[in-house]
Amino acid sequence: MRLGSLVCAVLAACACAASASASPGVQYGIQDDAWLLAGPGTLDQRLNQLQALGVTTVRFSIHWDQVAPRQPVRALAANDPAYQWGGVDAVLDGLHARGIQPLVTLYGTPGWANGGAKPNVAPTSATAFADFAYVVAKRYPFVRDWTIWSEPNQRLSLLTPSPALYVSRLLNPAYAAIHRANPNALVAGGVTAPRGNSGGLGPLAFLAGMKAAHAKLDAYAHNPYPTHPSVESPFAGACKTCDVISMANLTRLITAVHRDFGNKPIWLTEYGYQTNPPDTVLGVPFARQAAYIGQSALCAYQLPGVTMLVQFLVRDDPVMSGFQSGLFTVAGQPKPSYAAFRFPLAQVTRRGSSVTVWGQVRPGSGARTYRLQVGGRWVGGTMRTNGLGFLSRTIVARRGAVVRLWSPQNRAWSFPLVVS
Repeated sequence: MRLGSLVCAVLAACACAASASASPGVQYGIQDDAWLLAGPGTLDQRLNQLQALGVTTVRFSIHWDQVAPRQPVRALAANDPAYQWGGVDAVLDGLHARGIQPLVTLYGTPGWANGGAKPNVAPTSATAFADFAYVVAKRYPFVRDWTIWSEPNQRLSLLTPSPALYVSRLLNPAYAAIHRANPNALVAGGVTAPRGNSGGLGPLAFLAGMKAAHAKLDAYAHNPYPTHPSVESPFAGACKTCDVISMANLTRLITAVHRDFGNKPIWLTEYGYQTNPPDTVLGVPFARQAAYIGQSALCAYQLPGVTMLVQFLVRDDPVMSGFQSGLFTVAGQPKPSYAAFRFPLAQVTRRGSSVTVWGQVRPGSGARTYRLQVGGRWVGGTMRTNGLGFLSRTIVARRGAVVRLWSPQNRAWSFPLVVS
């Protein structure tokens, strides 16, 4: 693995907002529903692995069509025989027991609610979805964060990607129902894909349509995947004028959200780079994926109003048509991104040989000890992060120098950062 090829684009911290507007309490999470429900080992082992990663949030989808494959007689009663909670109880209860906050996505219409159509077709009545949202929120009162649907601006997820349909049949009914069940809940709308694709709407157009339809939301959710991963980093390479919103031009979406919905928090609910191997078309080298883990964490930290960033996935999909953006290969071997996720490390600025680096020691709680190494030599002694595990240090290092973070309490290294 050549360290000189870690970063293909120059890190430009000015692409994100100034630190005065940063979100120092941003939550870093992960999503991998299939792995959680049916991955290797026991559920307890998988949940323990998430805990060891240091995640504070896990996004998990509850599929309406799977939980209620037939119409319940008593829709507001969680014990109605039609409801099949299956592994949902075990996953959410397990996350709660470990102090990990679930972010629950409600998705997928059962055939009885949309005239026998596929799950990506909206229900014919808003009442049925509202009832389901209410019963779920009542069943899991410890769940605070919710998103309604996923990527409704694409036909793959919502066959008629209409903002007015999304708001009237899905978002607003669920918003009211969840708040009725749990007044402390936060419900995010949008959950938009970075682009509309064929027959869909770009996220900016979809957001404007939601505003016109009088959408109700406590946060705006977006999935800022890179659309051209071979040339696009978390900081640079995105389109400046088109309706395609990735991490690198997210300020355009943030501006629109704040204009149309006020000072709502921004949740980045899916993000990741696929790797080559195994994806030879959309994948980036393992080392670049790892470097982008740190850069994206820094970018989310710096962006105004961003309070959540969710990595997708834990482990690569076993089929090539799926996503290969995991921290582990399909065989369960850790990629370099595993270390990068536990201890994200990124360059903020460089002026001559003066380099400011930012990072976080995620496993643990409160202030955590760490050491920095530059070119194989220790820089100073053992230092401490702030109470949330974040650190910022200015060091002396030349372009091309390798910086690593050592966590004494975890006895583990970060992925190496190459000064650019």
